[in-house]
Amino acid sequence: MRYLPLTDTDRAVMLSAIGVASIEELFAEIPASARFDADHTDLPRHAGEMAVERELSRLAARNLSGAPCFLGCGVYRHHIPAAVEALIQRGEFLTAYTPYQPEISQGTLQYLFEFQTQVALLTGMEIANASMYDGATACAEAVAMACRITRRQKVLLSGGLHPHYREVTHTWGRPIGIAVAALSPDPIGIEDLIGRVDLETACVVVQNPGFFGLLKDHSALAAACHEVGALLVMAVTEPVSLGLVEPPGAMGADIVVGEGQSLAGPMNFGGPGLGLLATREKYVRQMPGRLVGETVDVDGRRGWVLTLNTREQHIRREKATSNICTNAGLGALAFAIHVSLLGEAGLVRLAEINHAAAVRLRARLARLHGCRVYPSTMFNEFTMMVPRSAAVLVEKLAARGVLAGVPVARFYPEFPELENALLVACTETNSADDIEALILALEENL
Repeated sequence: MRYLPLTDTDRAVMLSAIGVASIEELFAEIPASARFDADHTDLPRHAGEMAVERELSRLAARNLSGAPCFLGCGVYRHHIPAAVEALIQRGEFLTAYTPYQPEISQGTLQYLFEFQTQVALLTGMEIANASMYDGATACAEAVAMACRITRRQKVLLSGGLHPHYREVTHTWGRPIGIAVAALSPDPIGIEDLIGRVDLETACVVVQNPGFFGLLKDHSALAAACHEVGALLVMAVTEPVSLGLVEPPGAMGADIVVGEGQSLAGPMNFGGPGLGLLATREKYVRQMPGRLVGETVDVDGRRGWVLTLNTREQHIRREKATSNICTNAGLGALAFAIHVSLLGEAGLVRLAEINHAAAVRLRARLARLHGCRVYPSTMFNEFTMMVPRSAAVLVEKLAARGVLAGVPVARFYPEFPELENALLVACTETNSADDIEALILALEENL
């Protein structure tokens, strides 16, 4: 088999070498109650290829893949050029793993180096790593990084930060003693972060555009953080916005994290993600993840290597800057190819098209009876308050073949005032017919 090359004889030899009679004995320390019982699942047994294709096609048809789609909320649908998938499917990319040996990994190292350069340029920072799992884990890593740099343990999260980023940061910080304070959801941007920054603050984490769509200039917040020795961490869940919006580095951010999915691949049930992390060069030794550097070989030829790659990251967990010891390599490659195909002018144009489409849709939705939309300053996503439960409305529109958006209550059920809030995203993939279908479905169901 292509990916399972060992035969039964191979396995028997290996088991004999380590002195066990069966593979099951390797799991003897795991109690039976914690094991997966494959004989008691509701999964179907094996079937012929044609029958499997028919069943998978039937299931896929339930995804409404061709339906008008206005989903966003941290994962966005953009047109991915066919060249991207064609190139990442090449065998040397698809099956490649960690580039520990630079003499046989120059191709992988080079594209990661180019990816790092692109992320640094887009975010306005000086250095970026070779990617992380996703935006949420990158955010948690940035918080831990800020605590190491400042030698403080108090962290403040904006109410405009994506709830997944908030939850992962809480989970990450709890066992290592980081005190995370998260403000309540902030749909209209009235929270006072500057007034909460003090001499014990390690960092403040904001998102731009925010979870509810608000675009904001965080320069004053950055200055307030720096005045007391704290850092500003800025998250970007929609990298296309960086073609039009002032980059975080220009606003004074010290660490930038984000999700690269929207330029790397389809929405695909929310993944796979592509974590972005960039920072100031002076903080490079505290930066988690892998870093590819440029060098020359003994003959003076240009080449690439993993640099500042401490062994503690792989062995001594308590000394590590990060216990994530890998990166989203294939996603990083897709991102790098897409950005290269767009070029600077193409990315700017794509961002302009996204923003213009969202502005037109927002204006149409604002005229619907009983609805109001905000914020006034946004990129390609905004919040709409509807006169009934947003979750119920979304289900009704889905039954009509329209994916209207994401109900905020799905993330914040404890805030009843957000029950009618709906996040709506509009990208270059939304045609005029898509918008008309959404408007018509809303008019009939409100």
